[in-house]
Amino acid sequence: MDRAGDDRFALWPRLPARLLLAVLAGLLVAAALVPIGIGARTISTPAFGQEQTAEKARDNDLALYDRAVARVRGGERYYDFIAEEHRRSDFPLRPGLAVRLPTLVYIQVALGDTGLALAAILLVLAVLAAWWQRLGEEPGGIKRRPLAMALLLIGVSLGTNRYFFALHEMWSGMLLALAFGLHRPGKWLAAVPVAALALAIREHALPFVLLMGAMAAWRRDWKETAAWMVLAAAFLIGLAIHLGLVEQHVLPGDGHSASWLALRGLSGWLSDIVLSSNLRFLPHFIAGPLVVLMALGWSGWRSSAGSFGALLYLGYAAAFMIAGRNDNYYWGAMVAPAMFIGLAFATRALKSLWNVSFARS
Repeated sequence: MDRAGDDRFALWPRLPARLLLAVLAGLLVAAALVPIGIGARTISTPAFGQEQTAEKARDNDLALYDRAVARVRGGERYYDFIAEEHRRSDFPLRPGLAVRLPTLVYIQVALGDTGLALAAILLVLAVLAAWWQRLGEEPGGIKRRPLAMALLLIGVSLGTNRYFFALHEMWSGMLLALAFGLHRPGKWLAAVPVAALALAIREHALPFVLLMGAMAAWRRDWKETAAWMVLAAAFLIGLAIHLGLVEQHVLPGDGHSASWLALRGLSGWLSDIVLSSNLRFLPHFIAGPLVVLMALGWSGWRSSAGSFGALLYLGYAAAFMIAGRNDNYYWGAMVAPAMFIGLAFATRALKSLWNVSFARS
């Protein structure tokens, strides 16, 4: 058996491989059984181009930002009315992070409905093109590129569903998928502005930026490290300004958000990924294990993309297990699009673990 190449687990000693195989078996069984929670609300997802005919069918979060777009188009300023809209929807205003950054609202106003639809299509095509190129440059990528691209298409196709055009996490997550695909160790200039836009839309992109900086520091690429740290610092300054502007409109009687420290465990991670992706169309006992196998595929891919992807997706997995309520399931859209690529490497990773664990001495 070749113990090099693009197969990370082929390099492992037998005992750790057996332990991981046992843990993996337990996770797959648990993933098929634990509940997938969405809270008290449900959503409908009309196809791209289909008109929304009933406001009552619109998710409350999305309806709030539909109204925000309409009011900015009418000449109002975001921070002058967003607190009022939160009260109208019975949404909290404390802490200020409960109020979204205004970036996406102003983008929607600037582009209009037709422009936004075109932007969604172009973004999907850009993600596919970036990953076609990157898969061709990574060890083992060309061999698995057809399957990986088919899986990526499943992951990113949700980005053309107009129902979700008001969802900050969808746009931010698609931009992170593009930034990831554009990035190379030593070639990072194109990825930084894309990640910056993702961060300006949703602060949940900050772990991506920090991990990029940490990985650059590990490689001792100090210019890249500085670029990501400057971006993080600039964002934190912008976020402080945002919180200050929100605070100016908070009244003594405005509500506090329920704690995001929900400790949902495995169910939280699986719920966020499944419900914010096209996995939601599959039976629970299939969708849950597929998420685990995605993470395994990234972890077993011995390449710069595999290393970063494994740390990124396992890091967000830990975050979703600890933080986020059931009705915050859409947070999973931050990482779901490109995560699908991991399935292309999952079978190889399973085979490698099995061979290492039970190969004859």
